[in-house]
Amino acid sequence: MSRRAVLALVALGAILAITVAWWALALWPAGGVPPAWLARTRAVCFGVDRSGLPDAGGWIVLIGEPAGMLGFLLVVWGAALREALGALRRSAAGRIVLAGATSAVVVGAGATTARVAAAASRRSEAFDPAAGVIVTPTRLLRQAPALALVDQRGDSVHLEQFLGQPVIVAFAYAHCETVCPLIVHDAVGAAEQTRALGTVLLIVTLDPWRDTPARLAPIADAWRLPLHARLLGGRVDAVEHALDLWGVARVRDEQTGAIVHPTSVYLVDRRGRLAFVASGDGPHLAALIARL
Repeated sequence: MSRRAVLALVALGAILAITVAWWALALWPAGGVPPAWLARTRAVCFGVDRSGLPDAGGWIVLIGEPAGMLGFLLVVWGAALREALGALRRSAAGRIVLAGATSAVVVGAGATTARVAAAASRRSEAFDPAAGVIVTPTRLLRQAPALALVDQRGDSVHLEQFLGQPVIVAFAYAHCETVCPLIVHDAVGAAEQTRALGTVLLIVTLDPWRDTPARLAPIADAWRLPLHARLLGGRVDAVEHALDLWGVARVRDEQTGAIVHPTSVYLVDRRGRLAFVASGDGPHLAALIARL
Protein backbone atom coordinates (compact mmCIF):
# COMPACT_ATOMS: atom_id res chain seq x y z
CA MET A 1 0.00 0.00 0.00
CA SER A 2 1.44 3.39 -1.00
CA ARG A 3 2.03 6.23 1.43
CA ARG A 4 -0.79 8.25 -0.16
CA ALA A 5 -3.16 5.30 0.31
CA VAL A 6 -2.23 5.06 3.99
CA LEU A 7 -2.80 8.80 4.47
CA ALA A 8 -6.16 8.59 2.67
CA LEU A 9 -7.21 5.72 4.93
CA VAL A 10 -6.16 7.66 8.04
CA ALA A 11 -8.13 10.67 6.80
CA LEU A 12 -11.20 8.49 6.24
CA GLY A 13 -10.88 7.10 9.76
CA ALA A 14 -10.60 10.62 11.17
CA ILE A 15 -13.75 11.70 9.30
CA LEU A 16 -15.65 8.69 10.65
CA ALA A 17 -14.43 9.35 14.21
CA ILE A 18 -15.38 13.04 14.03
CA THR A 19 -18.80 12.14 12.63
CA VAL A 20 -19.47 9.61 15.38
CA ALA A 21 -18.46 12.10 18.07
CA TRP A 22 -20.55 14.88 16.48
CA TRP A 23 -23.67 12.72 16.19
CA ALA A 24 -23.24 11.32 19.70
CA LEU A 25 -23.01 14.85 21.09
CA ALA A 26 -26.24 15.80 19.33
CA LEU A 27 -28.29 12.63 19.82
CA TRP A 28 -26.97 10.48 22.65
CA PRO A 29 -29.83 9.99 25.16
CA ALA A 30 -28.84 11.83 28.33
CA GLY A 31 -31.58 10.31 30.48
CA GLY A 32 -33.42 12.55 32.92
CA VAL A 33 -31.96 16.04 33.12
CA PRO A 34 -28.75 16.34 31.08
CA PRO A 35 -25.81 18.37 32.42
CA ALA A 36 -26.17 22.10 31.82
CA TRP A 37 -23.06 22.16 29.62
CA LEU A 38 -24.55 19.49 27.36
CA ALA A 39 -27.90 21.27 27.01
CA ARG A 40 -26.17 24.58 26.21
CA THR A 41 -23.75 22.95 23.75
CA ARG A 42 -26.57 21.23 21.87
CA ALA A 43 -28.60 24.43 21.73
CA VAL A 44 -25.64 26.44 20.39
CA CYS A 45 -24.22 23.85 17.97
CA PHE A 46 -27.36 22.19 16.63
CA GLY A 47 -30.37 24.18 17.81
CA VAL A 48 -33.22 22.39 19.54
CA ASP A 49 -36.70 21.81 18.16
CA ARG A 50 -39.85 20.98 20.09
CA SER A 51 -39.01 17.27 20.25
CA GLY A 52 -35.57 17.84 21.74
CA LEU A 53 -33.83 16.86 18.49
CA PRO A 54 -31.62 19.21 16.44
CA ASP A 55 -33.51 21.82 14.47
CA ALA A 56 -33.34 22.09 10.67
CA GLY A 57 -30.03 23.95 10.80
CA GLY A 58 -28.62 21.34 13.16
CA TRP A 59 -29.47 18.50 10.79
CA ILE A 60 -27.77 20.38 7.95
CA VAL A 61 -24.63 20.59 10.09
CA LEU A 62 -24.79 16.94 11.13
CA ILE A 63 -25.28 15.66 7.60
CA GLY A 64 -23.61 18.35 5.52
CA GLU A 65 -20.25 18.61 7.27
CA PRO A 66 -19.35 14.88 7.13
CA ALA A 67 -20.62 14.68 3.55
CA GLY A 68 -18.54 17.71 2.64
CA MET A 69 -15.37 16.29 4.23
CA LEU A 70 -15.92 12.92 2.55
CA GLY A 71 -16.53 14.59 -0.81
CA PHE A 72 -13.34 16.62 -0.45
CA LEU A 73 -11.40 13.45 0.40
CA LEU A 74 -12.76 11.68 -2.69
CA VAL A 75 -11.85 14.59 -4.94
CA VAL A 76 -8.32 15.02 -3.57
CA TRP A 77 -7.35 11.43 -2.75
CA GLY A 78 -10.01 9.34 -4.48
CA ALA A 79 -7.58 7.03 -6.24
CA ALA A 80 -5.47 6.57 -3.11
CA LEU A 81 -8.57 5.80 -1.07
CA ARG A 82 -9.72 3.17 -3.56
CA GLU A 83 -6.25 1.64 -3.40
CA ALA A 84 -6.38 1.52 0.41
CA LEU A 85 -9.84 -0.04 0.52
CA GLY A 86 -8.82 -2.60 -2.07
CA ALA A 87 -5.79 -3.55 0.00
CA LEU A 88 -7.98 -4.00 3.07
CA ARG A 89 -10.38 -6.27 1.18
CA ARG A 90 -7.49 -8.49 0.13
CA SER A 91 -6.40 -9.32 3.69
CA ALA A 92 -8.26 -11.16 6.45
CA ALA A 93 -7.49 -8.46 9.03
CA GLY A 94 -8.58 -5.77 6.61
CA ARG A 95 -11.88 -7.52 5.95
CA ILE A 96 -12.50 -7.69 9.71
CA VAL A 97 -11.85 -3.96 9.99
CA LEU A 98 -14.22 -3.19 7.11
CA ALA A 99 -16.90 -5.49 8.52
CA GLY A 100 -16.60 -3.85 11.94
CA ALA A 101 -16.84 -0.36 10.46
CA THR A 102 -19.85 -1.36 8.37
CA SER A 103 -21.56 -2.92 11.38
CA ALA A 104 -20.92 0.21 13.44
CA VAL A 105 -22.50 2.38 10.74
CA VAL A 106 -25.56 0.10 10.55
CA VAL A 107 -25.98 0.03 14.34
CA GLY A 108 -25.54 3.80 14.51
CA ALA A 109 -28.11 4.36 11.78
CA GLY A 110 -30.57 2.08 13.57
CA ALA A 111 -30.03 3.84 16.90
CA THR A 112 -30.48 7.23 15.25
CA THR A 113 -33.72 6.10 13.61
CA ALA A 114 -35.05 4.80 16.94
CA ARG A 115 -34.04 8.04 18.71
CA VAL A 116 -35.78 10.20 16.09
CA ALA A 117 -38.91 8.02 16.15
CA ALA A 118 -39.12 8.15 19.94
CA ALA A 119 -38.67 11.92 19.98
CA ALA A 120 -41.23 12.41 17.22
CA SER A 121 -43.82 10.56 19.28
CA ARG A 122 -43.38 13.18 22.03
CA ARG A 123 -43.63 16.32 19.89
CA SER A 124 -46.97 17.26 21.41
CA GLU A 125 -45.40 17.39 24.89
CA ALA A 126 -43.73 20.51 26.22
CA PHE A 127 -39.97 20.67 25.77
CA ASP A 128 -37.57 23.04 27.52
CA PRO A 129 -34.49 23.50 25.30
CA ALA A 130 -32.55 25.23 28.07
CA ALA A 131 -32.99 22.25 30.36
CA GLY A 132 -33.08 19.63 27.60
CA VAL A 133 -36.02 17.76 29.09
CA ILE A 134 -39.71 17.13 28.54
CA VAL A 135 -41.60 19.39 30.92
CA THR A 136 -44.95 18.55 32.49
CA PRO A 137 -46.97 21.68 33.29
CA THR A 138 -46.88 22.48 36.99
CA ARG A 139 -50.24 23.32 38.48
CA LEU A 140 -50.11 26.20 40.95
CA LEU A 141 -52.78 28.08 42.81
CA ARG A 142 -51.10 30.89 44.68
CA GLN A 143 -51.11 34.63 44.33
CA ALA A 144 -48.87 35.90 41.58
CA PRO A 145 -45.87 37.97 42.68
CA ALA A 146 -45.85 41.70 42.13
CA LEU A 147 -44.87 42.94 38.68
CA ALA A 148 -44.50 46.67 38.09
CA LEU A 149 -42.32 47.79 35.19
CA VAL A 150 -42.55 49.96 32.05
CA ASP A 151 -43.53 48.78 28.58
CA GLN A 152 -42.33 49.58 25.07
CA ARG A 153 -44.60 52.64 24.95
CA GLY A 154 -43.19 54.06 28.17
CA ASP A 155 -46.34 53.25 30.15
CA SER A 156 -46.21 51.86 33.68
CA VAL A 157 -47.61 48.33 33.80
CA HIS A 158 -48.84 46.59 36.94
CA LEU A 159 -50.06 43.01 36.93
CA GLU A 160 -53.06 44.00 39.05
CA GLN A 161 -54.51 46.05 36.20
CA PHE A 162 -55.29 42.84 34.31
CA LEU A 163 -57.52 41.25 36.96
CA GLY A 164 -60.40 39.53 35.20
CA GLN A 165 -58.20 38.47 32.25
CA PRO A 166 -55.85 35.52 31.72
CA VAL A 167 -52.23 36.66 31.59
CA ILE A 168 -49.17 35.02 30.03
CA VAL A 169 -45.92 36.13 31.64
CA ALA A 170 -42.82 35.12 29.65
CA PHE A 171 -39.13 35.99 30.00
CA ALA A 172 -36.68 36.63 27.16
CA TYR A 173 -34.07 39.10 25.92
CA ALA A 174 -33.13 40.64 22.59
CA HIS A 175 -29.56 39.34 22.20
CA CYS A 176 -30.64 35.72 22.74
CA GLU A 177 -30.62 33.87 19.42
CA THR A 178 -31.36 30.34 20.64
CA VAL A 179 -34.40 29.74 22.84
CA CYS A 180 -35.78 33.29 23.23
CA PRO A 181 -37.22 33.59 19.69
CA LEU A 182 -38.98 30.27 20.33
CA ILE A 183 -40.35 31.48 23.68
CA VAL A 184 -41.67 34.67 22.13
CA HIS A 185 -43.15 32.86 19.12
CA ASP A 186 -44.97 30.33 21.32
CA ALA A 187 -46.24 32.94 23.77
CA VAL A 188 -47.53 35.19 20.97
CA GLY A 189 -49.20 32.19 19.34
CA ALA A 190 -50.95 31.23 22.57
CA ALA A 191 -52.11 34.82 23.16
CA GLU A 192 -53.44 35.13 19.62
CA GLN A 193 -55.28 31.80 19.82
CA THR A 194 -57.01 32.85 23.05
CA ARG A 195 -57.77 36.49 22.21
CA ALA A 196 -61.47 35.74 22.62
CA LEU A 197 -60.76 35.06 26.29
CA GLY A 198 -59.08 38.45 26.66
CA THR A 199 -55.61 36.99 27.16
CA VAL A 200 -52.85 39.49 27.93
CA LEU A 201 -49.21 38.81 27.05
CA LEU A 202 -46.41 40.29 29.17
CA ILE A 203 -42.79 39.58 28.19
CA VAL A 204 -40.22 40.64 30.77
CA THR A 205 -36.65 41.25 29.63
CA LEU A 206 -33.93 39.18 31.26
CA ASP A 207 -31.29 41.70 30.15
CA PRO A 208 -32.09 45.17 31.52
CA TRP A 209 -28.45 46.18 30.96
CA ARG A 210 -28.96 46.15 27.19
CA ASP A 211 -32.76 46.00 26.79
CA THR A 212 -33.17 49.49 28.20
CA PRO A 213 -36.56 51.27 28.21
CA ALA A 214 -35.48 53.26 25.13
CA ARG A 215 -34.81 50.03 23.20
CA LEU A 216 -38.00 48.17 24.12
CA ALA A 217 -40.00 49.58 21.20
CA PRO A 218 -37.55 48.45 18.46
CA ILE A 219 -37.19 45.08 20.17
CA ALA A 220 -40.97 44.66 20.20
CA ASP A 221 -41.03 45.54 16.49
CA ALA A 222 -38.24 43.06 15.74
CA TRP A 223 -40.18 40.35 17.58
CA ARG A 224 -43.36 41.41 15.73
CA LEU A 225 -45.32 41.61 18.94
CA PRO A 226 -49.04 42.31 18.48
CA LEU A 227 -50.36 45.61 19.77
CA HIS A 228 -51.89 44.04 22.87
CA ALA A 229 -48.57 42.49 23.97
CA ARG A 230 -46.37 44.37 26.43
CA LEU A 231 -42.58 44.11 26.53
CA LEU A 232 -41.50 45.10 30.02
CA GLY A 233 -38.24 46.53 31.33
CA GLY A 234 -36.93 49.33 33.49
CA ARG A 235 -34.00 50.08 35.76
CA VAL A 236 -31.63 47.15 36.26
CA ASP A 237 -32.42 46.88 39.97
CA ALA A 238 -36.18 47.00 39.33
CA VAL A 239 -36.08 44.27 36.68
CA GLU A 240 -33.73 42.10 38.73
CA HIS A 241 -36.04 42.46 41.73
CA ALA A 242 -39.04 41.40 39.63
CA LEU A 243 -37.19 38.38 38.27
CA ASP A 244 -36.24 37.36 41.80
CA LEU A 245 -39.84 37.67 42.96
CA TRP A 246 -40.95 35.42 40.11
CA GLY A 247 -38.23 32.89 40.87
CA VAL A 248 -36.66 33.10 37.41
CA ALA A 249 -33.38 31.18 37.59
CA ARG A 250 -30.68 32.77 35.46
CA VAL A 251 -26.91 32.94 35.12
CA ARG A 252 -25.35 35.89 33.31
CA ASP A 253 -21.90 35.79 31.72
CA GLU A 254 -20.39 39.13 32.73
CA GLN A 255 -17.98 39.02 29.77
CA THR A 256 -20.45 38.34 26.95
CA GLY A 257 -23.78 39.28 28.51
CA ALA A 258 -25.23 35.89 27.54
CA ILE A 259 -27.84 34.60 29.97
CA VAL A 260 -28.67 30.95 30.65
CA HIS A 261 -32.32 30.66 31.68
CA PRO A 262 -35.32 28.31 31.56
CA THR A 263 -38.00 28.64 28.89
CA SER A 264 -41.00 28.23 31.17
CA VAL A 265 -43.81 30.79 31.08
CA TYR A 266 -46.29 31.58 33.82
CA LEU A 267 -50.04 31.56 33.29
CA VAL A 268 -52.00 33.80 35.63
CA ASP A 269 -55.74 33.29 36.04
CA ARG A 270 -58.45 35.94 36.16
CA ARG A 271 -58.13 36.23 39.95
CA GLY A 272 -54.45 37.11 39.77
CA ARG A 273 -53.25 33.66 40.83
CA LEU A 274 -50.42 31.69 39.29
CA ALA A 275 -52.21 28.78 37.65
CA PHE A 276 -49.49 27.03 35.61
CA VAL A 277 -45.77 27.09 34.99
CA ALA A 278 -45.29 25.46 31.61
CA SER A 279 -43.23 25.23 28.44
CA GLY A 280 -44.71 24.34 25.09
CA ASP A 281 -45.84 25.52 21.71
CA GLY A 282 -48.73 27.90 21.11
CA PRO A 283 -51.52 25.28 20.99
CA HIS A 284 -50.22 23.60 24.16
CA LEU A 285 -50.18 26.89 26.09
CA ALA A 286 -53.54 27.92 24.62
CA ALA A 287 -55.07 24.66 25.88
CA LEU A 288 -53.82 25.45 29.39
CA ILE A 289 -55.17 28.99 29.19
CA ALA A 290 -58.59 27.60 28.28
CA ARG A 291 -58.53 25.72 31.61
CA LEU A 292 -57.98 28.85 33.71
